Amino acid sequence: MRLEKLISLMKDQGFDGALISPGTNLYYLTDLHLHEVGERLTVLVVNARGEYHFLAPSLYENVIRGFPVTFWRDGENPYEKLAWILAELQLPGGRLLIEDTMRADWLINILRLESFEFHPLSSLVKELRMRKDRREIKLMKHAATVADRVFEELLGWNISGIRERELALKIELAVRELSDGISFEPIVASGENAANPHHAPGDRRIRKGDLVILDYGARYKGYCSDITRTIAVGQPDERLVEIYNVVKEAQERAYRAVREGIKAKEVDRAARDTIAGAGYEKYFTHRTGHGLGLDVHEEPYIGPEGEVVLEEGMTFTIEPGIYVPGLGGVRIEDDVAVIDGKGKRLTRAERELIVL
Repeated sequence: MRLEKLISLMKDQGFDGALISPGTNLYYLTDLHLHEVGERLTVLVVNARGEYHFLAPSLYENVIRGFPVTFWRDGENPYEKLAWILAELQLPGGRLLIEDTMRADWLINILRLESFEFHPLSSLVKELRMRKDRREIKLMKHAATVADRVFEELLGWNISGIRERELALKIELAVRELSDGISFEPIVASGENAANPHHAPGDRRIRKGDLVILDYGARYKGYCSDITRTIAVGQPDERLVEIYNVVKEAQERAYRAVREGIKAKEVDRAARDTIAGAGYEKYFTHRTGHGLGLDVHEEPYIGPEGEVVLEEGMTFTIEPGIYVPGLGGVRIEDDVAVIDGKGKRLTRAERELIVL
């Protein structure tokens, strides 16, 4: 059980316990997905002796099974019940791991109960989540296949003249038809808007001669995919074609650099050196990639300071880009896993420049 692995790490590193609120870490550790808890205090309390107890609103009486649990109803003070659980688990203060994304109002009220020394839960859980097992990679492959299928489908759409936000909605609906939903809000950036790596799709209409960045992903049984392709609508400017070819070469070289035993920053360097060699260094403004799994951004990060040594089962994106203000931009992204000691693409959609 993954929770037992966390408890073992807690003992080894001298933590007294953990407070885990709903999110991907809770799902990873318990297989429990608690939907929309909102402002209602919900937390799994764990001590280093291997004991644990849930506190949850009564809305989840039919969801939380197989765990010691105390439910509370609207009108009751959940922090009084939490204080009782902390006492039962012998956690009157001490070094506690706290979920990184816990609501601030929950944390403020918890601090009033005891004098805790808090540390981020991710500092330990990331050691477990970075290395995916076969089942996890299988789920990620499915999410990646959905992304590929949607790309193939959209190549048949007539997108000339439609607004960016309309195309983003069409992509989202296509993803939802094939999976459990989107892993993030799709990015559609056309023409000069493509010079902004995280452009929010707007009312600009896609025109002949545009390069269009399409960045989206699917979620399947909790696991994410994340793909970016850049396509042309009509024949683009020659400089944009040159930029596209540089980014494609950078992405390929970074992918070929992936293998077990090298540091993440070496993969980043393969992409960055290629772009710098073509004279576009100042237009590559972000890291080469990020880890991928239950979250669309997690460890390991593939950047200039990435000291993580790549190991079997690690999954991440490779997504170099060039963004020239006033002209446009290009990004090409694939999901990659370290399998049998080397990199393997999970997303496999066409990477040559496609002109619609």
